[in-house]
Amino acid sequence: MGSRYCALLATGLAACSSGPPLVHEQERFATTSAYSQTYAASPPATCEAARRALLSQGYVINSAKSDAVEGRKNFQQDPKTHVEIQFHVVCAANGNGGGSIAFANALYDQYALKKSATSASLGVGVLGSFSLPFGSSDDALVKVASETISAHDFYHRFFGLLTHYLGPEAEPASVENGSLDKAPEKAPAPASRPPAG
Repeated sequence: MGSRYCALLATGLAACSSGPPLVHEQERFATTSAYSQTYAASPPATCEAARRALLSQGYVINSAKSDAVEGRKNFQQDPKTHVEIQFHVVCAANGNGGGSIAFANALYDQYALKKSATSASLGVGVLGSFSLPFGSSDDALVKVASETISAHDFYHRFFGLLTHYLGPEAEPASVENGSLDKAPEKAPAPASRPPAG
């Protein structure tokens, strides 16, 4: 009876301890992800295309360098909820075979209107002044959530627009065996011989 009770207790404790995985346990650090894309273009050209892509979608550019771009965009979902997306792009040289790698991540910040109670001071002759809560309040936006956007489709659309501003000659290239896969260059046309005199 005792051993049976212990076994049931151990099973119950195991069930209680199991739950959703912790955030760091979900990080896989895979070699491919939605946050990066390789291009057959220089890092400055890639970051300039990223800047234009963000500008074309209404983002305000906070910082634009040859190797990094930061922008933000505001959304008002309802009168009491405000959302801001902060977009970060870093353009690094791809040392394996030329070109560049664009790393992108976007932060989703949500704000909500919160009321903060205020008090008013009342002066009474010799007694001086003292504060009374009159029930007045001020509305203030307070950050209530912040999360990195992880949706693959979100970044897929951004990288597609970045490709548009880079032009067809610098379309995304896959990284394989340490080098960029590029379309084979066309052989130069043979020089025409002058007509025989």
